[in-house]
Amino acid sequence: MTSTEPPSGGRPGEPLAPGTVLRVLAPDGSPRSAVPLEVARAARERGRGLLGRDAVQGALLLSPASAVHTLGMRFAIDVAFLDREWRVRSVRTMRPGRLGLPRPWARHVLEAEAGAMAGWGLSPGARVTVEDTGSGGSSESDGETHG
Repeated sequence: MTSTEPPSGGRPGEPLAPGTVLRVLAPDGSPRSAVPLEVARAARERGRGLLGRDAVQGALLLSPASAVHTLGMRFAIDVAFLDREWRVRSVRTMRPGRLGLPRPWARHVLEAEAGAMAGWGLSPGARVTVEDTGSGGSSESDGETHG
């Protein structure tokens, strides 16, 4: 099942359910990898992102979001900007203390530890989906700013 609403369940910024994953798809739609996922839906959660953490297991989805910063971060992160169709448009690594430029076309942003996204095959042109494998359903979220 696919929807335009953010995934339901869990508290903002926490894993939605034990089986919530980000599925990375190749441009042809074939699966590349499944990654544990947290979702930040509330403005406060998106604004905090990964601040105050020493690491992250999997990825954090900021939705809606179109920009991020690493001011006050303790480690470098990979950042992927996704459009409304859940396609990766840009991936970059940001060191701590940086302010990223807004991407007007971005609707969602993924954050992970630096180097992780390359290992998942997450690159421009890839598509992602959000899936709750614990209940058998899947959904996609919509997304705009993290600052």
